[in-house]
Parts: sequence; C-alpha cells; structure tokens
Amino acid sequence: MEGLFLAAGAVIVTYNSAEVILSCLDALAEMAPGVIVTVVDNSSTDQTVDLVRRRSVVNPQVKLVANRENRGFAGAANQGFRETAGHPILLLNPDVQLRTLLTPLIEACEAHGLAAGQLTTSDGLAQAGFTIRRFPTAATLAFELMGINRLWPGNPVNRRYRYMDRELNFEGPVEQPAGAFLMARRDVWERLGGMDENFHPVWFEDVDFCQRAAGAGYGIQYVPQVRGQHLGGHSVRKLPAGRMEVYWYDSLLTYGAKHFRPWPYRGICLVAVLSTVPRMITGMFREQSLNPVVSCVQIMRLAVKRLLSGVRPAQRPGRAEKI
Repeated sequence: MEGLFLAAGAVIVTYNSAEVILSCLDALAEMAPGVIVTVVDNSSTDQTVDLVRRRSVVNPQVKLVANRENRGFAGAANQGFRETAGHPILLLNPDVQLRTLLTPLIEACEAHGLAAGQLTTSDGLAQAGFTIRRFPTAATLAFELMGINRLWPGNPVNRRYRYMDRELNFEGPVEQPAGAFLMARRDVWERLGGMDENFHPVWFEDVDFCQRAAGAGYGIQYVPQVRGQHLGGHSVRKLPAGRMEVYWYDSLLTYGAKHFRPWPYRGICLVAVLSTVPRMITGMFREQSLNPVVSCVQIMRLAVKRLLSGVRPAQRPGRAEKI
C-alpha cells in the first residue's frame, strides 16, 4: 500500500482558496501519505499562495506553482500534470477533503485508465446528480439551458443524465465523473493531450476529457468506497460578478461544437439565444438591478455568432475565445 502512495501524485488547482486549501492538504497527507502534491494557483488575490508556500517549507511533498494570470482550470491542470512527478495522478479540488484511503482508486485507475471516487456532503451522503453523470446529449443541454432540469428534476432526460437510475454506492464503469475528484494514468493524459484549454476559465473541460478518453478506448471506473467531502462551487463563486453565466454558456457551446453534429449544435445555439431572455428577467428581479442585461447581451451575441457560423471559431491551443 505504501508503495502505491509513493508512486502516485496529486494536482490541486486553486483560485482564492485560502479558507479551504490547508484542510484539503491536511486530509490528503493523512489519507495518502507519500503522495507528491502540486498546487497550481491561478493568480489568487487572497492568502492562498502564502499559505501553500508556508506549507511547502515544512512539507517538501507539497509544491507550489503560482501563476501570474488565471490560466483557467484546464490550463492549470495541464500545468500541474507536467510539474508533478507521479503516476497515476489525482486531480482534486481544493474544497474536497479526502475521507478514506486512496488505495482502491489507484488500483482501479491502473487497471482502467481513469477512476473517480465518490463526492459526499458534510453528512456523508453522496452528492447525487453531481459526483457522476452520463455524457450530455443535445436534449440534455437544451433542457439545462431552458431551466427544465431545475424546475422538473425528475424528467426522463435529467434522470438519465444525472444517473438517478443508479445506486451510487455500487462500484462500476461510469461515463462522466466530476473533475473535482478524478484520477488518471499519466499515459492516458499524455495521449489525449490533457484537458482542452479552450474551455476557459471553467466548465465542461472535464466532460470533454472523459468523452475523449472513452472514445480512445479507456475505461472510467467509479469507486464509491473512496470518498471525499465536497463543499461545492467554491472557486466559481469567486469569479467576477456577472461573468459566471457568460463563461458557462461559452463552455457549453464549445462542448456542443466539438461533440455534436452541425444541426443539433445549431439547435443548441438557438435554444441558448432564446433562453437568455427569461434568465435575464429572473436575474433582474433577483438582483434588483440591470446588471443581468449586460450578461444577457453578451450571451446572445455569442450564441448568435455560433448559430450563424455553425462551427467553433478557430483557436490556438491553450487560448480561449474572447467574449
């Protein structure tokens, strides 16, 4: 068991994570002694960098990479894999505290290529609908955009998408585990070229990575006996106000352009255009301001541009489309 730990590595991407990063590192050190940890910080403005730097002084197994700009989750994850000596490597969110030994996850990852543990709430219950999902279809994304999955969570499309038809305490193959608690063999990561950095700054990069891994013939094993307590939404809540929804739409449409045929993709773009108006009205009432109008206009321009072109704009590797 100790040999497995010594061979493995971990990557944690932080963004203004001062209140959670030390608890994450403490739990990882307790449950996976010997694992080399690389913390890649995306230009935090709080005390994250100082806290990790101090920890690295007393614990040489912790390494800090401090970016001067926010490279996005995918970019920082790729950077962490390059900087981390270990195999396989665990990608862990800073708001996840490991609650069990990693051994079964490491063994499953070595056998299948990728593996994921179970994310739980503070009371130990599985985070149903998030910890594992199926790959989204065009219908899935249309329902997400229109808010149907939120208003009617038990609809057939959402039940299938969020694995509501599966017992979450049984181990087995899975399509899309959350990137918050995902382990990959180094050869798989390198063959796939890591995560697509055009999903910037966040969302759908882990879905795309798992989709490409499955397409390349790798298995993704869900190992629920390995658990991590997950706060949820920690980093995205730190994004600039009014930008989260724009980023989500942009990444969703980027995913659709990569994985759907032209006409279903155009349908998603059309739904994205139409869905902005009710979202804008709801946001105005919720915030009691006109700020949602700005986001609505940006999203509509983006979706119309994608709808008319029918293709994903050409981008250089590692660079995202400006919005």
